[in-house]
Amino acid sequence: MKKYLIIGLLVVVVVAYWFFDIDRYLSLEGIKAAQAQLHSWRSGSPLLAGLSFFVLYIAVTALSLPGAAVLTLAGGAFFGLFWGLVIISFASTIGATLAFLVARFILRDSVQSRFGDRLQTINKGMEKEGAFYLFTLRLVPIFPFFLINLLMGLTPISTQTFYWVSQVGMLAGTIVYVNAGTQLAQIDRLSGILSPGLMISFAVLGLFPLLGKKIVGWLKNRQVYAKWSRPATFDRNLIVIGGGAAGLVSAYISAAVKAKVTLIEAGKMGGDCLNYGCLPSKALIKSAKIAHHIRHGDDYGLEAGEPSFSFRKVMARVHRVIATVQPHDSIERYTSLGVEVLAGYARLVDPWTVEVSLNDGGSRRLTSRAIVIAAGARPFVPPLPGLDDVGYLTSDTLWSTFADLDAAPRRLVVLGGGPIGCELSQAYARLGSEVWQIEMAARILIREDVEVSAVAEASLAQDGVHVLTGHKALRCEKVGEGKFIIALHEGREIRLEFDALICAVGRSARLQGYGLEELGIPTERTVMANEYLQTLYPNIFAAGDVAGPYQFTHTAAHQAWYATVNALFGEFKKFRVDYSVIPWTTFIDPEVARVGLNEQEARERNIAVEVTRYGIDDLDRAIADSAAHGFVKVLTVPGKDRILGVTIVGEHGGDLLAEFVLAMKHGLGLNKILSTIHTYPTLSEANKYAAGEWKRAHAPHRLLAWLEKYHNWKRR
Repeated sequence: MKKYLIIGLLVVVVVAYWFFDIDRYLSLEGIKAAQAQLHSWRSGSPLLAGLSFFVLYIAVTALSLPGAAVLTLAGGAFFGLFWGLVIISFASTIGATLAFLVARFILRDSVQSRFGDRLQTINKGMEKEGAFYLFTLRLVPIFPFFLINLLMGLTPISTQTFYWVSQVGMLAGTIVYVNAGTQLAQIDRLSGILSPGLMISFAVLGLFPLLGKKIVGWLKNRQVYAKWSRPATFDRNLIVIGGGAAGLVSAYISAAVKAKVTLIEAGKMGGDCLNYGCLPSKALIKSAKIAHHIRHGDDYGLEAGEPSFSFRKVMARVHRVIATVQPHDSIERYTSLGVEVLAGYARLVDPWTVEVSLNDGGSRRLTSRAIVIAAGARPFVPPLPGLDDVGYLTSDTLWSTFADLDAAPRRLVVLGGGPIGCELSQAYARLGSEVWQIEMAARILIREDVEVSAVAEASLAQDGVHVLTGHKALRCEKVGEGKFIIALHEGREIRLEFDALICAVGRSARLQGYGLEELGIPTERTVMANEYLQTLYPNIFAAGDVAGPYQFTHTAAHQAWYATVNALFGEFKKFRVDYSVIPWTTFIDPEVARVGLNEQEARERNIAVEVTRYGIDDLDRAIADSAAHGFVKVLTVPGKDRILGVTIVGEHGGDLLAEFVLAMKHGLGLNKILSTIHTYPTLSEANKYAAGEWKRAHAPHRLLAWLEKYHNWKRR
């Protein structure tokens, strides 16, 4: 009953406020019109005038009525800076607290009972850092103050904390507004608008949010770094932990802008991509593709036959490719660029200090203004009973293990239906292995559209891969010399014997062993970082696989630019990392390349799209290359040519995708692609023809009908 009475009273007051047009008195025009009368009243009865203004301000704030900003200016105009500040500072805080209490009394219990599960994280955060969060909102007015008052009433923050934080947090802004009001009161002619005092007041008013943000940042940093002693000077500008794609780019950029940078890598320079992932797998895929072409020579007017090759030589070529590229990422090259490279294990001692245990013995302790963590990721090994007994391989170990084999493993099991699993399954099947690919989900390449998964599965099956979707690996067993894996499918156990097993179920970020725990840097599946790639400590950044959300070499390099620039120049300007246009390719045959949305994601996110499709089977060059299969699928805003996403399935799909990536990055639509000359005959024409399909679907039929009549008339 009390709640209903309060709600009724509030409704009556608010309706009266608008019905009697009281808001006109709380506008600049209304106050200016009554300025002389109000000044006279204040002079004759200063105490009564001050008390009345105090009560009015509380009422307006407590009822969340518009006019508080104007009243603040008026307070400065009528009472001067000191008394205006005293009156408004206390009145605004009291009014805000009353609004807070009303919201709490009326709404908090019902909101918490209905949405309690969803609000648990917010409640915990408010209990832990509610005061600082409120202070930030007060000092940097991102949201209207009346909204903050009401929403805070729904949280667990105490009334006492709300009051004193609001009192302190709003003080700086109140000073600025009241001072601006004192200057406005002095205008009695047009030239007064250009008075230095008024100009300075409004300049401060405009700069206040920026100043407030700086103050909040400074206070936050003091809180974060409180238990650490900052070095008086630093040995270098940047330390980079990890010599993979992200680490190398960070070191390169730093040296290019003449910063003193140290790169620390315990293993091989170039990281996983060069030594275990992207490069060796693509070298293997190329050899497997040549073997496939030999088997299907009749597609090209040649005699088909079984390829004769040494698997040992295939693997030797893989290692030769790695060795050829290694100098690009070598210690010698980066040293010549001006990077200090240390071979050893790094450990964070404090937010500015790194201790390095050198591979050749000894240790060094380095200090730096900023640190970039680029520790990468490692293959994830599922906790499968018996897996250690039978032995397993990952993308990190298979290249060295298989290097001495005369033939590919006769019976190979690949766990995982993602990009890595699909690529390895197809390549080894083409090189002579009998491959079983086990995937727990209903289809392989689960992040792609259903039709894409179907094309991929059909292609792998054509090469002899036994694709077992909907199969959950249960355990491994060793019986004598035999090795088996048992999987569950539709309630029935399936037992497969194998000679080698590859775990390709994903990669997990390297989060242990270099001091994150000691510094208290939060981690989940990755190092937690903000939109500037800053961790808990603003001078420590994360980039690459260790930071997520994408585990691609090109996104690692992309993040490294942001992390490095923010680390070296963030005090002047920081850049939010841009994930809006991220391409990727699965290098099976045919390649599956994508950027932006696909149909599956559009449905999940309830985004309206228009789908345009062009079949590559109709493309002249694809027909000439006996590669006439696949498609280009473009998602656009309905009725417009703005590209939201593209999927390409086909020969060199990853290369073809680049044109769409460029278009999306720079806001170019399908009309621009259609009007661009593409060399004939090339596969890139598929992109133009896809744009042409969109244009054909949006042809101006009414105009074309009139043109037909016009041409008929011209022939008479």
